[in-house]
Amino acid sequence: MTADTVVITDCDLPGTACEDTLTAAGLRAVRAAARTEDEVIAAVGEAATSGSVPSALVVQWAPITARVLDAVAGPGGVRMVSRMGIGYDMVDVAAATERGVAVANTPTYCIEEVASHTVAMILTLDRGLVAYDRALRAGTWAPTAQHAARLSSTVVAVIGYGRIGSEVARSARALGYRVLVHDPFVDAAAVVADGHEAVGIDEAVARADVITLHAPLTASTRHLLDARTLAAAKPGVRVVNTCRGPLIDEDALADALASGHVGSAALDVYATEPLPADSRLRTLDNVLLTPHAAWFSPEAMQDLPVHTARNAVDFLAGRPVPSIVNPDHARALA
Repeated sequence: MTADTVVITDCDLPGTACEDTLTAAGLRAVRAAARTEDEVIAAVGEAATSGSVPSALVVQWAPITARVLDAVAGPGGVRMVSRMGIGYDMVDVAAATERGVAVANTPTYCIEEVASHTVAMILTLDRGLVAYDRALRAGTWAPTAQHAARLSSTVVAVIGYGRIGSEVARSARALGYRVLVHDPFVDAAAVVADGHEAVGIDEAVARADVITLHAPLTASTRHLLDARTLAAAKPGVRVVNTCRGPLIDEDALADALASGHVGSAALDVYATEPLPADSRLRTLDNVLLTPHAAWFSPEAMQDLPVHTARNAVDFLAGRPVPSIVNPDHARALA
C-alpha cells in the first residue's frame, strides 16, 4: 500500500521535527520552499510526480487560496491543510470548506509565551521602562510620574477572549489591573465569572488606558484600530498588539503616536513582515518593537512542528483532530 504524501509547503524553523513526525507515522514527507500560489501548486505537482499524490499540506506562511485548492484538492488529492501556528488567515477557509478540505491550526503551543510577552509589554509601557532607559543612556537622571502608572488605577481592555486573551486578562487582573473584555463570540456571563467586565468595542476603547489586541484577522477585524477608533480613545492611551499586524491601521497609529494622542505602543506584529526599513514606526521614540517573537521559547519551537504534523497524521489515520476550524468541510463530501 502506497504511503500518503504530505507536502510541507514552507517552514522557516530549524531541524526536521515535522518530517520526522510524519515519517515515523508511515507517511511520506516532502519539504518545499513555496511562498506563492504558483510555487505551492508546483510543489504539489512535483511531489505527485515523484510519488503518490499529496493528501495533506503543512503550511506556515504559503497562501492556500481558492486557486491553489482548485489545483491540488479534489478526489484523490489534498484533503487536509494543517497550519503551523495559531492564526490561519493565509488559508481561504471558506474555499476549503466548499471543496471538502479540512483546515486545522495549532492553537496551544505558545499560549504561555504570547500571553507573558503581552503582559511584559503592558508593564513596560505602563512603567515607562523604555523612556527611562533611553533618557538614562542619554545622560538624564530624571524619574518622572509622566512615565509611570499605578496598576490598580489602570484599565486594560482585552479585545478577543480566546486562549491568549483570557490568559492575558487573568494575568492582568492578578497584577491589580482593572480588566475590560470585548469578544462578541464569548458569553458575557463567562467573562464576568472570570472576574472581568464584559463590554462592547466602543466602550472598551473609550474607557481603556491600555488596549491589547487578541482577535483573529478577518474581514471584520482588519483595521479594527483605525483613525476613527483611535480618536475615540483616551488621550495618552497605550496600544499593544501581539496578534496580527493588520488589526491596526499602521498609518493611523503612527499619526496618533506622533501627535501624542496615543501615548505609546508596543508591537510584535506588523502589516508587512519583516517590518519595512522605511516604516514610520521605526522613527518614533514612543514605540516598543519586537520581531514577531512573542511566540518564541525553545519549548514552543520544539512543540510547533510536532503538533502541526500530528494534526495531519491523525486526520489521515481517521482519528479526530480537535483543532479543525471548519468542521462543516465534510458536508461537501456527503
